[in-house]
Amino acid sequence: MTEAMDLTALEHAVDELAERITSLRGARSAYPDEQGPTLEAALAELDTATELLLSARTALRNGTGRQGRKGGGSGTQRELKLLRQVFRAFPVPVIVMDGGGVVRRINGETGKLLGSPDGYLVGRPFPLLVDLSRRAAFRSHLTSVLQTGHTAAFETRLSHQGRTHVIQLALTRLSMPGEPQQMVAAVALPLEVQPPNPATPHQGQSDGALLMLAARRQDLLARMAALLLDPDSLQKPLALPRAARLLAADWADWVVADVTHEGSVRRSIVLPPREQPFGAVVRLLEQAEPMAAPVVAQVLSQATGVVHEMVEDDLLLGLSDEGPLLASMGAGSLLSVPIGGSGVLTLVRLHDRPPFTLADLGLIQEVGAQLGLALQALHSFQSRTQATEALTQSVAPRRLPDVPGFEAAAIYHPGSSVGAEFYDVFPVSCGWGFALGGAAGKGEEAASVTAMVRGGLRVLSTWENDPDQVMRKVNQALVAQGTGMFVMAVTGFVQGDTIRLSSAGHHPAAVVQRDGGVRFASGGGVPLGISAEAETRVEEVTLAPEQTLVFYSEGLISSRNRTGETYGEDRLADVLGKCAGQPPAAVVKAVEDDRHAFSEGQVWDEVVVLALRSV
Repeated sequence: MTEAMDLTALEHAVDELAERITSLRGARSAYPDEQGPTLEAALAELDTATELLLSARTALRNGTGRQGRKGGGSGTQRELKLLRQVFRAFPVPVIVMDGGGVVRRINGETGKLLGSPDGYLVGRPFPLLVDLSRRAAFRSHLTSVLQTGHTAAFETRLSHQGRTHVIQLALTRLSMPGEPQQMVAAVALPLEVQPPNPATPHQGQSDGALLMLAARRQDLLARMAALLLDPDSLQKPLALPRAARLLAADWADWVVADVTHEGSVRRSIVLPPREQPFGAVVRLLEQAEPMAAPVVAQVLSQATGVVHEMVEDDLLLGLSDEGPLLASMGAGSLLSVPIGGSGVLTLVRLHDRPPFTLADLGLIQEVGAQLGLALQALHSFQSRTQATEALTQSVAPRRLPDVPGFEAAAIYHPGSSVGAEFYDVFPVSCGWGFALGGAAGKGEEAASVTAMVRGGLRVLSTWENDPDQVMRKVNQALVAQGTGMFVMAVTGFVQGDTIRLSSAGHHPAAVVQRDGGVRFASGGGVPLGISAEAETRVEEVTLAPEQTLVFYSEGLISSRNRTGETYGEDRLADVLGKCAGQPPAAVVKAVEDDRHAFSEGQVWDEVVVLALRSV
C-alpha cells in the first residue's frame, strides 16, 4: 500500500469496493449452498476496506501537517470534508471507538446494520452490543490492538434492536488529530443476520407501528386491571404471580418480584425466559438477597422507577458465586419499578430484544402502582380469610364413616376461593346416603349456601327414604331463602348393591368396571334454587363386587393446564380405567396425582372426588 493514496483515487477505490460488495451479496443470495468461495472473497474485501481506512488515516495526517502552511488552510478543509464524506458513504459498517470501547462515530451502514440512528449508539459502550459469550474475547482483541498496533480480524456476534448478527470484525488502531488518546476503527462484515421479529417494537418505527405499540400498551393496562380486580386475586395471593406471567408473556424475558414482609424484603417470584435452560440461574436469583441488589435498594429508597436501556453495570441486580447475576441472565436492558409500597418489580430483556424505553418505564410504573393496590387489598382480606377457612371446613366431613358392603374414600382441595363445594356420607332412614355438590358462585355467601344445602340433605334424609324427595324439599327451602344462588348437587341412597341417585344439574358419576371399562351414569337435571318446582334426574346404579362408583366436582374437569386445555371427562375416564380393581383410596389418589401433573399443581377451583367400591 502507498503511504498516502491520492484522494481522487481513494474515492474511486471506495466506489469499486461498493460495487464488488454488492456483487458478493447477490452471489450469496443466488447460491446459498456455495457460501465458501463467497466468504473467502468477502474476507478479502474486508482486508481491502481496512487498507482503505489506513490510507484515509494517512491522508488525514498529511492534511493536518499542512494546516500551518501558508495558503494551505482551504485545501486542508476540503480534504477533511472529503474524508468525512468517504467515511459516511463507506459501503461497509465502520465504527470508531475510543480505548475504552465507547462508540465515538459510526457511518450510515452501521446504523442500517444495527437498526438504530447514528446518534443513539454514540457515547455507548460497544462491548454491550457483543453477545455475552464473546464479550470477553472482544475486550482482549481490543486491548491487543491498542497495545501492539496490529490489526485483529475475528468472527463475533452482535445483538441489538431485535437483530442478531454474525459478523467478521476487523479492529485497527488509529491516531486521530485532536484526540488525546488512540482510537480504534472497527470494520464489520455481516456473515449472517437474523431479522427482527415483526411483532417486536424497535426504533425507527412508522406511524402505524407506533399506533400499534400504543394499543398494545393500553391493552396491557386493561388486561392487568381486569386480572387484579378478579375476586380470586383479592382473596388469595394470586395477583403477583398472575401479573408476572402476563408481563413475561409479551414485555420481558425475565420477571423478578421482591416484596416487603414484616419489615424485610424477600424474593417472591423469578420467571425465566420460556424454553431456555436457565434453571441454575433461577436458583441463584431465588437465593440472592434482594437488598444486596443496588437497583432494588435504589427503587425502594427513592420510591420511583429506573430504566437502563443498555445494561452497563452487571452488578445492578447483585452478585452470586458464579459472578454478576445480570451477566448470567444475559441481560441487555433492565427496568425496575416500585410495587406501590409493597416491593419492587424488575423486568429484564435479553441482548437480542429491543431495549426498554422511557415509555416502557412509565407503563410498568403504572402496572406497579396497580399491583401495590391489589396487594394492600389482599392484606385487608387476611382476617376475613381466617374466618372463611373455618366456614370452609363445614362443607366437608373430618373423616368418612364405614358403610356396610362398601369402601369409601374422598379428596377435597379448597382452591383459590372460599369453599363452595361439599361432599358428605351420612346415615339415612334406610341405611346410608351420600351427597356431593357446589354452589355456582364464590365467596362467603356461596360457602354459606353450600353449608345450608349440605345440612338440609343430612337432616331430611333421616325422615325420607327416597333421595329425590330430599332433593325436592331442599330445593323448596333454597328458593324460599331468596339467595339468588343455585346449587348443582347429587344425592344417593345405598340399598344393598344398588344405589338410587337424584341429580340436580350435576356431572354424571363414573362406573369403573373390573375389566377397566368406564361408563358414565346419566347425571343432568336442573340445579337447585332456580325454580320452585325441582327438575331432577333419577336413576339406579347396581354395582357388582369390585366395581367402583366415582363422583367428582366441576373444579376437577374444568382444571386447565398452561396452554388452556381443560382436564375433561375423557382424561378422567383414562385414569379411572387404569385403576380397575383398586381400593377407593388408590383411585382418588390416582385422580389427584394426574390432575396435579396436568395443571402443574395449580388449583383455581375446588376439587372434590368421592369413590365408593362394592366389596
